[in-house]
Amino acid sequence: MTQQPKLIIHGGAGSLEGNIEREANIREALQSICEKTYSFLLTSSANDAVIYGVKLLENDHLFNAGTGSKIQNDGQIRMSAGFMDGHKKRFSGVINIQYVQHPILVAEKLQEYEHSVLSGDMSTQFARDCGFPKYDPLTEERFDEFQTRKTGTTGTVGVVVLDSSSHISAGTSTGGVGSEIPGRVSDSPTVAGNYANTFCGVSATGVGEHIVNSAVATKIVTRVEDGISLSDALTKSIIEGQNHDDHFGAICIANNGDIAVDKTKDTVFYAFHNGTEIKTF
Repeated sequence: MTQQPKLIIHGGAGSLEGNIEREANIREALQSICEKTYSFLLTSSANDAVIYGVKLLENDHLFNAGTGSKIQNDGQIRMSAGFMDGHKKRFSGVINIQYVQHPILVAEKLQEYEHSVLSGDMSTQFARDCGFPKYDPLTEERFDEFQTRKTGTTGTVGVVVLDSSSHISAGTSTGGVGSEIPGRVSDSPTVAGNYANTFCGVSATGVGEHIVNSAVATKIVTRVEDGISLSDALTKSIIEGQNHDDHFGAICIANNGDIAVDKTKDTVFYAFHNGTEIKTF
C-alpha cells in the first residue's frame, strides 16, 4: 500500500516580542516553502525533499541558516547542518563550516563517505574539494545585529519528511545563536537535534545546549521505536525539558503518518502538509 506523503518544516523557536510584521513574514515564508516542498515531494524521495526544503529555508534571509546566518563574537559566520536518512539509518553533518551557500548540501554529500561528520576548516576545505563555490552568507541585517550585539530572534531551520515509500528523512541547519564563542557546537549537526529511523523523524530547535543535554531528537525517536505513540513520546520529552527549565521545541513525523509539534516555552514557527491540507503556525 502506498503511503500518503507527509511533510513538516520549522523556522526556529523564540519570541518576536510583538513584532507583528516580522511574524507575518516568517509565517508567509514558511507556508510558501512548505507548499513548494510538498509539491516536490509528490514526485521525489524523502531524502531529496528534505534537501530541497532545507535549501529553500537556507536561501531565505528571514531565517538563521545559510544566507542570513548570525555572526559569532569574532566577526565570522560559521554554520552547521545535519542530515539523516532514516531508511539507511545514516547520519551526516558539518560543524562550523564557512563560506558555503548551502551547508545542508555538504552534509548530504558526506553520506557518500565513511567519515560522515566534519568540522571547522576541514569541513570548509572538503566543500571546496567537492566543488562547492565560495559564498558569503552575510546580510545587512545580521551585520547590524552584530554591531549592536543583538542576537536576533529566529534560529534553526528543519524539515522532516515521510514519503510514499514510507521512508523518513530529517534535515536541520543553523547559523548558531549569534555572538557565541567561536567553535561552539550546536545541536543541529548531532543526533540530539536531528534524527530519524524507520519509525520516526525529528528536527529540534531552541537552545542547543539544552537539546544536547536531553538528547531530544534521539530520545523521541527511541520512545516511538519502543512502542510509545508519537504524541506521548513528544509530550514526555517536553515535560522532562520543562522540569529542567530547558528551552526547545521539536517537529516530528512517525511512520504511520502521525505529525506532532510541541515546545517547552515560547513559540515554534512551523508549517505542515498532511496530504490533504497545509497549516502554518
